[in-house]
Amino acid sequence: MTDVKVAVVTGACGLIGRRLVMELARRGYEVLAVDQAFEAAQEFSDGAKSEGLTVFYHQADVRDEESVAGYVRAAMDRWGKIDVFANNAGIEGPAAPFGEYPVDGFRQVLEVNTVGVFLGLKHVLRVMAAAGGGAVVNTASVAGQFATPGVIAYGASKHAVIGLTRTAAVEFAALGIRVNAVCPGPVAGRMMASIESSIDPSNPGGVHAAYEAAIPMGRYAEVEEVVKVMVWLLTEAPSYLTGQSVTVDGALLIS
Repeated sequence: MTDVKVAVVTGACGLIGRRLVMELARRGYEVLAVDQAFEAAQEFSDGAKSEGLTVFYHQADVRDEESVAGYVRAAMDRWGKIDVFANNAGIEGPAAPFGEYPVDGFRQVLEVNTVGVFLGLKHVLRVMAAAGGGAVVNTASVAGQFATPGVIAYGASKHAVIGLTRTAAVEFAALGIRVNAVCPGPVAGRMMASIESSIDPSNPGGVHAAYEAAIPMGRYAEVEEVVKVMVWLLTEAPSYLTGQSVTVDGALLIS
């Protein structure tokens, strides 16, 4: 089994996670697809099997350290290594002005998006270091690179993901491990639809139009455009590329 390429993907039942798992499997990786949404596991597994791909589902709560250690153990027990890790699990949380933002919602977002990323790094980097190398991509966001009125917790959590990425990259650079982040702008799909509805339940289409108007390309990203960058960071990027936050935003950040 030493020649097998092994990938672990968290948030595997979400829009980006599903596409990423399938793309890595198509490239010959045996994939451990990690998610808390157990009810989606059978559908997910059937989709992989229909293409003759090797994907194993593992239920885990990224907020819980023992659960995170459990998905790492599952990969190590099956394959004895982890070559690439997509630290992708995340939620958007509620939308509200600062003075009205619910503290429980804030804590929930930070637990999933920040603590979950930290725990994944803590346990996966340990086994990668012992094996002599690997590649990690953390899912951040352009929300981690500028102010995020209305989605305060989401923005704070993604700022933290970028900070974790940079620190992990420095600590593990000499051990042959690359750690980068992908920072998508708005991506067409469930999460943005949820944010639009939360910001203005009476006119989510107006929120969508305003967001698109701020993007020089005039549209949201398609999920495949983000996944291609994540796969490149995990499998093809130069060994000297680490600690970077790679933005995929249709020029939003620089406009």
